[in-house]
Amino acid sequence: MNEFDLPLPVFIAAASIVGLCIGSFLNVVIHRLPKMMEQDWQREAAELRGEPVPEMEAITLSKPASRCPHCGTPIAAWQNVPLLSYAILGGRCGHCKAPISLRYPIVELAGGVLAGFAAFHFGPNWTAIAAMVFCWATLALACIDLDTQLLPDSITLPLLWLGLLLNLGTHFVELPASVVGAAAGYLSLWSVYWIFKLATGKEGMGHGDFKLLAAIGAWLGWKLLPFVILASSAIGAIVGIGLMVFARHGRNTPIPFGPYLAGAGVVALFWGQALTEAYLSRF
Repeated sequence: MNEFDLPLPVFIAAASIVGLCIGSFLNVVIHRLPKMMEQDWQREAAELRGEPVPEMEAITLSKPASRCPHCGTPIAAWQNVPLLSYAILGGRCGHCKAPISLRYPIVELAGGVLAGFAAFHFGPNWTAIAAMVFCWATLALACIDLDTQLLPDSITLPLLWLGLLLNLGTHFVELPASVVGAAAGYLSLWSVYWIFKLATGKEGMGHGDFKLLAAIGAWLGWKLLPFVILASSAIGAIVGIGLMVFARHGRNTPIPFGPYLAGAGVVALFWGQALTEAYLSRF
């Protein structure tokens, strides 16, 4: 029941095209979701203070229509075609000629490549579809964290619950391993957070990191958590040292950890089991 009656090349091509379109939508999520969260906080703060709720332009994932951030001109449908529109427009707004961030085509391309590779890796089945959702969610979370140092609950928590529900059918691991993975993922970084805070009086990471690692544990099980933690920590340390040496970032300048967790989670999704077994076989 898990398999689709589709030739693998057709499934890969279809997944890649859908992934490009999802990548275009992820650009909207990455840009607007933090603004939506900020508006919610402002409303809640005003209500707690007993003040009138400030008037703000309503922002959702669908409204207002996409427009150029420089001149405000609405973006036509043909200007929203993934990758092609950016190439045709030469990376500039069709009206004011202001440059369009390279982030947009990169996210679109990443959405398509990740979906196509998931289709290739898992084959034409529901597990591949689930893997695509995992990749798209972690891609959005990584970009939002880079921009704002936030990992929205509206993505991390549904991702966690979806991982548990999918593993009712053992898509990636058995359910007990999934449940333990969710708990262990959360508690491991929660413990590090409190040890660091008690030792230094400072917060070393955000609560969103706990939830993201819990979601990864729910999808991939507890056995891959050491790989995810070690890989993300190693890459984060290398990048952090590089920023201090070459970009002269101060030691107190916060560096988002979510992108490294997300990247390690995607690597673990595809190769974590093989890499872990290869490492353990050496001993």
